Amino acid sequence: MQKTTHLLYLHGFRSSPQSVKARQMAALVAAQHPHVSWWCPQLPASPRQAIKMLLSGLADWPLASTALMGSSLGGFYATWLAHHLGCPAVLINPAVHPSRDLAGYIGEHPAWHDPSQSIFFDAAYVQELADLETQPQSSPVDTLAVIAQGDEVLDWREMLAAHQGGRVRLIEGGDHALSDFDEHLPEILEFLRLA
Repeated sequence: MQKTTHLLYLHGFRSSPQSVKARQMAALVAAQHPHVSWWCPQLPASPRQAIKMLLSGLADWPLASTALMGSSLGGFYATWLAHHLGCPAVLINPAVHPSRDLAGYIGEHPAWHDPSQSIFFDAAYVQELADLETQPQSSPVDTLAVIAQGDEVLDWREMLAAHQGGRVRLIEGGDHALSDFDEHLPEILEFLRLA
């Protein structure tokens, strides 16, 4: 397996590149792996636009040495991209059925890391997510799912069932934000071929 030369990080719903995990990974890559190209974009609220932007941004990346990381909704997007591009992916408490889970969030919401900013989640986005969920998956992909049984937002059993074909780190307790992210970094970096 080639060393990772390009790393894409995808934040979750209402989150941003300012999330604790995204900033920690950005700092780690900059300090310890300055040769690795890092991209953590602000994702549009529209899932269709998000995937279109990501596929466009990844078009020139060397897929054989590209790795993906995503948390929550970003984990769902990372899973989708992994299946369509064949890249390995680290999935942190990844959403499995976001069209169902986000159907109750239609409307305007403050952004987590800057409450002066807001996102508008349109009813049409639920269908866009459903369309992504039902697209056929390619062959199995190389994934590491980090799943907290104490996740207060998503059901860990669903995450486990959806990702047991790959590598799984099942955490007793924990939370949706994976507050003990530091403890799992050695395994994540080893999986990403950055150790």
